[in-house]
Amino acid sequence: MVERKASCPDSASFWKEKKVCVTGGLGFLGSYVMEKLKDRGARNIFVPRIEKYDLTQVDAIRQMLLDAKPEIVIHLAAKVGGIGANSEHPGEFFYENLMMGTQLIHESWKSGVEKFVALGTVCAYPKFTPVPFREEDLWNGYPEATNAPYGLAKKMLLVQSQAYRQQYGFNSIFLLLVNLYGPRDNFDPQSSHVIPALIKKVVDAVGGKAAAIRRLNGEFAVSPDLPLSVWGDGSPTREFLFAEDAAEGILLAAERYNESQPVNLGSAFEISIKDLVETISSLIGYNGQINWDVSKPNGQPRRKLDTNRAKKLFGFEAWTTFENGLKKTIDWYLQNTNLPVL
Repeated sequence: MVERKASCPDSASFWKEKKVCVTGGLGFLGSYVMEKLKDRGARNIFVPRIEKYDLTQVDAIRQMLLDAKPEIVIHLAAKVGGIGANSEHPGEFFYENLMMGTQLIHESWKSGVEKFVALGTVCAYPKFTPVPFREEDLWNGYPEATNAPYGLAKKMLLVQSQAYRQQYGFNSIFLLLVNLYGPRDNFDPQSSHVIPALIKKVVDAVGGKAAAIRRLNGEFAVSPDLPLSVWGDGSPTREFLFAEDAAEGILLAAERYNESQPVNLGSAFEISIKDLVETISSLIGYNGQINWDVSKPNGQPRRKLDTNRAKKLFGFEAWTTFENGLKKTIDWYLQNTNLPVL
């Protein structure tokens, strides 16, 4: 990891007069992108709300673009979830992500948007990709089955980005993100990704949030820890990117990058699910039994991105260490959700 760097000197001038539309700006990643846009001096930011703009519907997209009149569109809105959610709703994940993205790019081009920032996902990579994943390997196989509909729907935005640049000269870029984590994440066990899901499981196993806070404060644990059940066998590895770092990478790319070749955004840090569970358990003070449910899918065997292209093309490197990011995420979960009355 590197120390946090200030944004480029011309960031403020780049954003000051720009009309920016941020889909998903009210979501997890969107909240960090919005903060960083405002820090850079952006004064005209439009965030569509799903109640008014259903981005799977082309008429809603046209109305949004008419209302916002954006020069830059940053498309963060997505139907997302962990392995369980992807397995249970593959049709929804494919359709909603595909329809949002492809129609939005097309209508943005038609309406004269100057630049479009599309987000892809590490799930778009083939199941068996040489590690670290290089952008050149993106088409060398089929994605891991549990995430394939979602990954392929997002991957089509790359095809469209390149096709529209070739035929129409449309300036769109495509960034591939690993799994994100951080404060404000989604902790709903029905739809959350692995880190928030594990944090909630461990906290519940030590007796809930109030008990976890007492434990972190060094107070005596009254009751024994409950057993913990985790999907798979713990062998897969994953790379995680702190959401604030991801937001910085997205805006640096928006400012500095103007090609349609895909670019990885990651932390360059790989950890096994087994080590992840043990790290979270250690940070919270969990001492119970961990049971691995091998009847559940592992997902892709390994995930780690080659992040050299992002560093070379627009100077992005993640700066948040994994342990510090986990501590901030755990602390936010304990302090910013309702606790039972003691």
